[in-house]
Parts: sequence; C-alpha cells; structure tokens
Amino acid sequence: MRFGYRRLVAMLAREGMPVNHKRVYRLYREEGLAMRMRQRRRIHWSGKVASPKASRPNQRWSMDFVSDCVSTGTVIRMLTVVDDCTRECPAIEVDTSLGGLRIGRVLDRIASERGLPEAIVVDNGPEFRGRAMAAWSQERGVRLEFIQPGKPTQNALVESFNGRLRDECLNANWFINLKDARQKIERWRRDYNEQRPHSSLQYTPPAEFARKCAEMQA
Repeated sequence: MRFGYRRLVAMLAREGMPVNHKRVYRLYREEGLAMRMRQRRRIHWSGKVASPKASRPNQRWSMDFVSDCVSTGTVIRMLTVVDDCTRECPAIEVDTSLGGLRIGRVLDRIASERGLPEAIVVDNGPEFRGRAMAAWSQERGVRLEFIQPGKPTQNALVESFNGRLRDECLNANWFINLKDARQKIERWRRDYNEQRPHSSLQYTPPAEFARKCAEMQA
C-alpha cells in the first residue's frame, strides 16, 4: 500500500461509497498499512526568487529526468513533463538515451495536443543547456527557466512528481525490457492523471481538475 489514509478516503468517496474518515483511519492503522516516511533534511537556500505560481493550465511546464534499469541491467532514462497548474503529466518518454533533439520532438508531440506553454522550468543538465534545446526554445517562442545549480527545490513540482513515480511505479515493478517498462510506466501515468487523487488539488485527479479549469475559462 503506497497511499495515505486521506487519499484512500478520497478514492472511496469517488466510488460513491459512504465514508467515515475516522473509521478508515482506524482500519488503516489496525491493518498496519501506514508507512514510515523518511524524514528529509530541510534545505535552506537564498538567491533566485521563485517564479509566480502558475494560474492557468498550460502556462508553465516543469521537466526533468529519472533513471532506472531493466532486468538485464540496462539503464533507462525517463523524461518527465508536468503542467505546473493542473499537475497533469502529459508525457513520460522512456528510452536508453534522450538527447536534446529527442526532447524537442517529445515537446512538439505534446504541443500538437494541448499547445505550447509560455515557459518550461528545467535544471542545468547538458540536454537542456545544449544547442538543440536552445534552438527549439527560440523557434517555438518558449522560455526555458533554468534553476540555480544544486537547487532542486526551485523545480519542486516535477521533483515531487518524480518521487511519486519512483515510489509508486519504479520501485513497485520489475521491468523485463524496454518495451515492458514503457507499457507499465505509461499505464501508471494514465492512472496518475485520471484516477489518483492529488492532495494539492483538494484530492481531485489532475485530469478532472484540468477539465474544471477549462469549464471556468470557457
């Protein structure tokens, strides 16, 4: 069990079941489902002022990499993209190598379905700092916002998403090969967007929250 009791309450309520959160918590504790969470050391820093919070869908995306391996020991990389407003993940690109040109193609594919953002927050990795991404950014008119080196808290939204991806998918699955990894990761991505209640969205799944935002702007 990788969810806390509050998320379970939200999921049961979405299924139309009568829910008493105190009873769910009692059963959760009695069944020993609570996980010990590692306390992370707080990181204090000063310097660059964080960008204002995204106020509408597709205003700003965040992007990063995650690594894992398949059963043969081959290392795979995942490019993760998150909408800062809705917390949707429009894509997780999985391969053994992901360079700047490939990243640009992934972003164009996403843009063909939902348009381009005004900006994308990234770290200072060579794939993001390279000529291919600089050219893509200039040609598409999308600003790349680079965080300060060694300051992952400045890209906190995608860092949090990557933590969920690691905990709920990568650590919970054994990937036979690249194809198997792509299928399982894509299945998790869809569940994350469409079914998994998100605590920062009042326990609404990201896709549902995005639809509500679209209705409000219509």
